[in-house]
Order: sequence, then C-alpha cells, then structure tokens
Amino acid sequence: MAAWLLLPLVLAGAGLYSAQAQNTYTQLPDSYKRGVDLALEQLQSHAVVHHHFRFLKSLQMSSIESGFGVSYLYHHFLLKPTTCAKGTTDSNAQSCPFRNDRPLMDCAVCYKTANDQIEPSPMPYVHCIQKPRLTRDMKETRTEHCRKMSYNSGAPTLLAVVTGRKKK
Repeated sequence: MAAWLLLPLVLAGAGLYSAQAQNTYTQLPDSYKRGVDLALEQLQSHAVVHHHFRFLKSLQMSSIESGFGVSYLYHHFLLKPTTCAKGTTDSNAQSCPFRNDRPLMDCAVCYKTANDQIEPSPMPYVHCIQKPRLTRDMKETRTEHCRKMSYNSGAPTLLAVVTGRKKK
C-alpha cells in the first residue's frame, strides 16, 4: 500500500528531472546551441549510431571575442540517449524521455562564429564518443585541435579563457 502512495512522488520527480534537462538546452546562448545542434546532426548522420540523443548538460564553455562580430567558441557537453527512434523530428525531439541503459555521449565542439553564425572556415571541429570509451589521449587531441584553431586566426588561446565551468 505504501508503494502506491510513493508512486506519484517518484513520477513527479522523474518529470521534473526531464523538464530540468530540457531547460538546460533552452537556457544555452544561441551560439552554443548551434554547436550542440551541429554535434546532434553529425551523430544522426552516422549509421553506427542507433539512438536519438538529447542535450544533458554543459561541462565547460569558453569563448573569445576577436572583434567585428567574430568569436571562437569551445563547448564540452554531454548528450544522453532517449527512447525515441533515431531520426525523430525537431518538433518533438525535446519531449523524448531519457533512457538509462546506455552510456552518455561525451562531446566537444569548437568553431568560429561571425555575427552569431557558424563559419565554414576554419572547419568546425566536432568530437563525440561514448563516455566510457573516452581516453586521456582523445581529450588531449580535442584540446590541441581547438587551440590550433584559435592560434591560426591570431586570436588568443580559446581554451585559456573559461567563462562558464560547471562541476557535478
């Protein structure tokens, strides 16, 4: 009998957690949302990826303003698989419930924006891998690639400026 009384509380908590995760994406600045969307597009295009993913949380964000509306952005974040089928449309993608039986996807993106639009040159860098498979070497490669991207432009190091860091 007591279990039935706790069921509404558990369901309400699960709904709150899901809504909270949705809000984290909606609360991102548009320039960072574009990077998340770019990673999701790339995951969607790979045949070996069988799940639909949603943004879970940011781990690190940084940006460098280099003038004339140009910025270099770095965003390290987690994506979580959902119960929805791969290819779910944008209109209902944020309502897909998370699944807990698959690993998180660890993603890092860095790219140049001009007037809040991603520039094709230098080519945006997107690296996503299941969290348990992420190695120290992969992390170093990500960091080095993003540093080179900002150095090539003559801008200060992108990863030297940390404007928003969240810890668990």
